[in-house]
Amino acid sequence: MAKFHLVYPVLMFISVMASHSSFVEGNFARSMYSLWGAEHSAFLGNDDVELVLDQYSGSGIQSKETFLFGSVEMLIKLVPGNSAGTVTAYYLYSTGDKHDEIDFEFLGNISGQPYVIHTNIFTRGEGGREQQFYPWFDPTADYHNYTIHWNPSEVVWYVDGIPIRVYKNYESEGIPYPKQQPMRVYTSIWNADSWATRNGLDKIDWTKAPFVAKLRRFRARACSYHGPLSISQCGAPSLGNWWNSPVYSKLSNAKQEEINWVRDNYMIYDYCKNITRYNGYLPGECLRAQY
Repeated sequence: MAKFHLVYPVLMFISVMASHSSFVEGNFARSMYSLWGAEHSAFLGNDDVELVLDQYSGSGIQSKETFLFGSVEMLIKLVPGNSAGTVTAYYLYSTGDKHDEIDFEFLGNISGQPYVIHTNIFTRGEGGREQQFYPWFDPTADYHNYTIHWNPSEVVWYVDGIPIRVYKNYESEGIPYPKQQPMRVYTSIWNADSWATRNGLDKIDWTKAPFVAKLRRFRARACSYHGPLSISQCGAPSLGNWWNSPVYSKLSNAKQEEINWVRDNYMIYDYCKNITRYNGYLPGECLRAQY
């Protein structure tokens, strides 16, 4: 029988919730480890991390656990000042040639210009589903909450509790959806000045290095994967009432108003509006209800 449990990093272990599910509490230090550029990352106490980019290297960390569905969140304070060419990334990612992936990427900019919140989703190795937004706040002045909700019905990207994007499951209509491959949580900072800022026109100013992204309070209330696992095993019956709450099934009327506000005022690119890119034939999900 497949084994799984719910992982919710906080400060200590709490009780088992069902026969094969439990909340395991932790923090950054307990839940994640350095993936690359270890000398350019620092775990500060139990629940803070700094990721550094300079002329020699960037850095990245990943979760010890692999998840199939759930909610992951992180507080992030982005690189201040002239961050052009840098990318701070926070995403879910599976292994293999036909991987699944759910992205938050924060594209730096020259001083005085806003960051770009870049989102994307890959299914079976195919991406190209970018949507981009300007933040309605200064993401370098303080920490802000970035949350990815992922269940068998939809993926929702949240910023400070406000939904900015939904990707719904239309697999019954032949549209791929990430629901079979478990994913780890990753976060990193790296040199992307070939494309990140004005399509590569603004390069990194290395005289401003090092570039430091600060992370705090990683939490994953998610179905931790430990072997072959089906949706029914990692779905509503096992995960309890929180899985069936409105945030996991359908956006409430209030949340629909919030997402409309963001998309009307701060959205700067939507692949579903780029008819030229697809020669007049938009991807199937673009022709269905988005949320």
